Amino acid sequence: MSPQKTISPRAWAELILLGVIWGGSFLSIRIALDEIPVATLVLHRCGWAALFLWAVVWMMRLPVPKSLRTWGAFLVMGLLNNVIPFGLMAWGQLHIETGLTSILNATTAIFGVIVAALFFADERLTARRTLGVGLGFLGVATAIGLEQFANFNVRSGAQLAVLAGTVSYAFASAWARLRLSGLAPQVAAAGMLTGSTVCLLPAALLIDGPVSFALETGTWVSIAYFSLIATAGAYLLYYRVLAQAGSGNLMLVTLIIPPVAIVLGAWVLGEELKPQAYAGFALLATGLVILNGKPLLRRKRARN
Repeated sequence: MSPQKTISPRAWAELILLGVIWGGSFLSIRIALDEIPVATLVLHRCGWAALFLWAVVWMMRLPVPKSLRTWGAFLVMGLLNNVIPFGLMAWGQLHIETGLTSILNATTAIFGVIVAALFFADERLTARRTLGVGLGFLGVATAIGLEQFANFNVRSGAQLAVLAGTVSYAFASAWARLRLSGLAPQVAAAGMLTGSTVCLLPAALLIDGPVSFALETGTWVSIAYFSLIATAGAYLLYYRVLAQAGSGNLMLVTLIIPPVAIVLGAWVLGEELKPQAYAGFALLATGLVILNGKPLLRRKRARN
């Protein structure tokens, strides 16, 4: 048998740091939305992050792809992993709490399992995965409160928009495996964000008008955080943890993000979530732990 990935103390620290960084991104995005519209916000997020990552690629002297097919794959990846989910979730945050957005965002792992099972023979739905997915959906239904869809309103639409964003993330993961394997992660991330920016620039100009740089200091701080730290820096940290701990263990980051976002939303914005949101997250978290059950079992055996 091949050796199984385990989480070292250093990897645990970096995993927690990644969760804290991504958890803080929900607050920074909500603050920026007070001054800049959605499409422009996503353009800022992708554009500055792309510039930062290309600087990293240049400093590391990594080869830049020249194939048009690869750049076409970057464009699709940018749409699936950035333009669509970033836009839907940012719009959703205009109408629902940052904490609830982060809870619904955790379903990325649930939809990722389903999409992977559709496309890859080696990621089929086992009984354990089916149970985890089922609990995840039960958690989402609990957090949202399906009764409110009897009177559909903008809040209901915002929650569906966030969930649609997580579905897009799931398809992006499958697309990356199909089309972007073999590339250095720094190059793949920079190329993806460049593809996103190419799509977003005309869209932002058409939807929001000319991009204004005369912004409040707090807005610029938020932009710097969610573009340079929570996007470019987080991608680099993500791939570090992935290499150290493996994809199954990395899924645990989805359990760290919501508590951070909930605390920050309550502390800074005075948000309050209904008890059903916490109950839903508990069910969703249980589903995620079950999905990650084998790595957890292997770590226990390795210690014995």
